[in-house]
Amino acid sequence: MAITIKDVARESGVNVSTVSRALNGEYGVHAGTREHVLAIAKRLHYRPNRVARGLVTGRSHSLALVVSDIRNPFFAEVARGAEDAAYAADYDLVLCNSDLDAEKQLRYVQSLMEKRVDGILMNSVAALSKKQVEQLSGFGVPIVLLNRAAPRNAFSTISADNDAGGALAGEYLWKLGHRKIAHLTGPRHHGNMTDRAEGFVRSLAEARKPVKPVILHGKNNFQGGVELADRLLALHPDTTAIFAASDMMAFGVIRALMDAGRRIPEDVSVIGFDNVELSAIVNPPLTTIHQPRYEIGQAAVEILLRLAGRGEHQAPEHRLFGVHLVERKSCLEHTS
Repeated sequence: MAITIKDVARESGVNVSTVSRALNGEYGVHAGTREHVLAIAKRLHYRPNRVARGLVTGRSHSLALVVSDIRNPFFAEVARGAEDAAYAADYDLVLCNSDLDAEKQLRYVQSLMEKRVDGILMNSVAALSKKQVEQLSGFGVPIVLLNRAAPRNAFSTISADNDAGGALAGEYLWKLGHRKIAHLTGPRHHGNMTDRAEGFVRSLAEARKPVKPVILHGKNNFQGGVELADRLLALHPDTTAIFAASDMMAFGVIRALMDAGRRIPEDVSVIGFDNVELSAIVNPPLTTIHQPRYEIGQAAVEILLRLAGRGEHQAPEHRLFGVHLVERKSCLEHTS
């Protein structure tokens, strides 16, 4: 049977409250008594019951990360940063996949509330309605939205500068001489991807010779990139450059172009967004917009922990990370 705090108290010859204070490093326990209790607890292989402790303190020492699809290397790196930060603070991190399903996402949040998590980092799959904001706010735990804006008085947010990243992609392709340009992106009103598209379109509209890119919406994954590229080639076979809204979509674009006999970058230049590790080893290596994935996950957990420590006084925090272009081999100067 599991060793309890009562067993430690009996073996130590002191009461349960003294054992509790000794184990938690609280004041009011003589140094000799503390050392004695710790030695007994170690000999008995005592492990504190976090569930029972959470019932008393109202804290579970657990956080949750809800992402759309952990198969996307972007989220794997975000999760790594979040997990490392949680571990360093002696917190557990629960991972959930929403599968781009808003209903599934909300169901997970409700379940996590029942498990008394101390905070949630959420990659929201859709714009939150006023009712959803009120519902999430009513749960009473800090929430940090990943890569999505929120009402300034509702939730904390953390993201890369997606608008600036989209603008970098547009400026880069325009300077290479491309004028038949397409942007393949995720679902409409997708927060971070919408910002990327806006920055991209604006940069091309403000160019010395304005360009109006073709924009196609689809799934934000490998297969979505394949399907959108196939559609683009059928509708606009003269396209010379493609900006994919994520590296995973860009990998799908590369696959579709290769299957269609199009050379990269000689026939079509491709640029992605995220700079996941795979982008450096695909053929050709992918030019992309870098965002600090690990640091985003790490910083999000740090914000959650600060907010959790403030109890009801939870003024939201907002943090924006810079981005930069990583030039590799998938784009080439175009001369008409």
